[in-house]
Amino acid sequence: MDMTTRYLGLTLDHPVVASASPLSGTLDGIRRLEDAGAAAVVMPSLFEERIQREREAMTGLSEVGAESHAEVPGGYFPAASLDTIGIGGEETLELIRRAREACDIPVIPSLNGITTRGWTHYAKLMQQAGAPAIELNVYYVAADLSESGAQVEDRVVGILDLVCKEVSVPVAVKLGPFFSAPGHLARRLVTAGAGGLVLFNRFYQPEIDLQAMRALPSLDLSTAAETRLPLRWVGILYGHLDDASLAATSGVQGAEDVMKFILAGADVTMTASALLRYGAGHMKTLVTGLRAFLEVGGYETVAQARGALSHKAVGDTAAYERANYLQVLDSFRAADFSP
Repeated sequence: MDMTTRYLGLTLDHPVVASASPLSGTLDGIRRLEDAGAAAVVMPSLFEERIQREREAMTGLSEVGAESHAEVPGGYFPAASLDTIGIGGEETLELIRRAREACDIPVIPSLNGITTRGWTHYAKLMQQAGAPAIELNVYYVAADLSESGAQVEDRVVGILDLVCKEVSVPVAVKLGPFFSAPGHLARRLVTAGAGGLVLFNRFYQPEIDLQAMRALPSLDLSTAAETRLPLRWVGILYGHLDDASLAATSGVQGAEDVMKFILAGADVTMTASALLRYGAGHMKTLVTGLRAFLEVGGYETVAQARGALSHKAVGDTAAYERANYLQVLDSFRAADFSP
C-alpha cells in the first residue's frame, strides 16, 4: 500500500497531519506526534498581537521611574523596534530550529499578523529559522459594518501576495468558512501564489454567562459533525486549483473522516481535537484505519482514492452544489428522531 502524498511540495509518508494545538507547541510534543506516526506537524500560530503586547509591557516596565530624573527624559533604555521579536516570538523561532534538527518530518510554523510589516517580517524570520513551509492563519472577524465582502477578500489576497514576495518556501492559507464566494477567493489565492489552502479555520464563538452577566470566550473540541462544511468545499474545489494542495481540517476524529476527505479530494487531513481528546497515540489509529479503508476499497495508493467522490467525479452534483436541499428535507421522518 502506497500511502505517500504531496503537500505544499513536500512528500509525506501518508495524508494525516497533526494541526496546531498545545501538543505541537513544544519539541517534546512534536517528537511524541512524530513517534505516533504523524506525517507532518503544524505549530501553534505566532501572533503578532501577542508580541506587540509583550513589547508594550516591557516598554512600560523600562520607563518606571524615568519621569523623576531630568537627565533621562526618553527612558533608561532605547525604544524597542518592530525587529525586536520578543521572548514569545524567539521561542517560536527556536522551536522551528530545534524541530528541523531533531525531527525527520516537516514541522510547519503558523503565522497570524495584524500589520503589513508584521506578516512579512515574521514570515522571513520563520524561513531563516528553517521552516520548510509557512501556514498563514488569516483568522479575522469582519465586525466593521462598513467593510464589504470584497474588501475582506482583498485583505487576505494582499497579505498572501506580500508574504510570497518575501519568502521562497511554500505558503498555505488557512481560511475561515464565512466568505461569500469561497471558490472565487480560492482561485485568487492560488493565482497570488498560495501553495495550498487549509479548509477551514474554526471561529471560536462567545458564550453568555447569565450568572456573571457577561460574555465569555468559549472553546469546545470539534466533533465529527463539523467535517460536513470542509468536506463540501474540498469536494467542490478539487481539480480546479492547478497544483495547489488542499488540506482538510475541523472535525477529523476517526479514520472514516480521513477517508471521506481523501475521497472528496484532500491531499492531507489535519486533526487537533482528536489528539487532545485521545492523546498523541491516536495518530496511529487514524493511519492504520485509513490503510484498512483503502484496502477494503480496492485502492493500491492514496492517489487512486483521492477525488473519487469529488464534485467532478459524482453524477449528482447537487449533493455539493445545493446540499440536495429538498431531498434532505423530504427524507426527514419524525419517527426516526422520536424518543
